[in-house]
Amino acid sequence: MTMEKNLWKHVLSVRQQSPLVHNITNYVVMNNTANALLAAGASPIMAHAKSEVRDMVTIAGSLVINIGTLDEYWSEAMLIAAETAHSLGKPWVLDPVGAGATSFRDDVLQQLLQFRPAVIRGNASEIMALAKKNQTTTKGVDSTAQSNEALTAGASLLEQYGAVVCISGALDFIIGHKQIICIGNGHPLMTKVTGLGCSASAIVGAFIAAVENKTEAATAAMALLGIAGELAEKHSQGPGSLQLKLIDKLYNISEEEFLNNIKITLQ
Repeated sequence: MTMEKNLWKHVLSVRQQSPLVHNITNYVVMNNTANALLAAGASPIMAHAKSEVRDMVTIAGSLVINIGTLDEYWSEAMLIAAETAHSLGKPWVLDPVGAGATSFRDDVLQQLLQFRPAVIRGNASEIMALAKKNQTTTKGVDSTAQSNEALTAGASLLEQYGAVVCISGALDFIIGHKQIICIGNGHPLMTKVTGLGCSASAIVGAFIAAVENKTEAATAAMALLGIAGELAEKHSQGPGSLQLKLIDKLYNISEEEFLNNIKITLQ
């Protein structure tokens, strides 16, 4: 089986298993993230109350932690959830939104990393800041570096924490334990829709719940979103219609569309 067909098999696995994905994410994107998960075939739940996150992690197939709208209460809930996932052996995704922007974010991220996420997904600046290899200041949640500039930082995170690292950008890179995969799908208009990176992290969360090989899971998730965005843009008039059509394409993408459009190379 070719890699491309194997990745499509993982797309079907998510649809068939409909894994429950527990999200502690930022309130800017909750609705979009939940809709993206549903369209991809997963079952989302958004819960951040400290009194229930342990129970939620216990019943979920995976956990996604996104620090976009971080505060003191949410950071405690995130740490409880990550600790629970780690102790139960549940895979979880860390999205280090705005890493490097403030010392508060960086302190919380360093604590979260101790609970060893299965996947870390961020833009180049975030990955470099997380690995303490960023010598420039971050621009809020936007990257000031190209994705290939963060490959060394990503490899460092993999070595230190054992996490598969996804670096988002014009090219997406997935750094696994034995290989680096480059995905060339997507469209620049996707950067004009808030939270698509957050949706990417959530979809990765669905795939790591359904697929044992976490490198392949992350690759399939990133390829699915990139292809869906690329196809949706062809019928969009701007970022507003792109957002709607992307959700539709996540839901109805066919095997033929996936295999005919995927742009993937091994580094």
